[in-house]
Amino acid sequence: MFELATDGPRVIVCGMDGSDPSLRAVAYAWGLARRSGARLVAVYVVPVAAMSALTPGGAAVLREATEQVANEMRAELEKATARARVSYEFRTEPGDPASVLAAVADEVRADAVVVGASAQAGHRLIGSVAVRLVRTGRWPVTVVP
Repeated sequence: MFELATDGPRVIVCGMDGSDPSLRAVAYAWGLARRSGARLVAVYVVPVAAMSALTPGGAAVLREATEQVANEMRAELEKATARARVSYEFRTEPGDPASVLAAVADEVRADAVVVGASAQAGHRLIGSVAVRLVRTGRWPVTVVP
């Protein structure tokens, strides 16, 4: 039977969306992966915006913006590799952030999940990504402010 979190994390999943809290979360996860010799799986989750597909060219504009943000995040990870070697994988996945991060964490058999704190007011009512991941209850979740 597979045992999670035996002697510290060996696989860390980190959600990122380009916001300041998510970039701090990636920096924290990077340092944790470096110190523990873990593999980092950085996941950029692209929320599916159904309304953009209803406007002419909306889907194309959204796809182009998403690719630009993903390329910028990938470039930042490459720069970080030059400063400190960390085994990492960068993924771009569409969908609900909490659901996608949970699915990726299960797929890679993560020992830990790291996310940035949400500053959105609506998350007080429906729950932030971090709260939803904690409620899933399959891995330790670290929330970086």
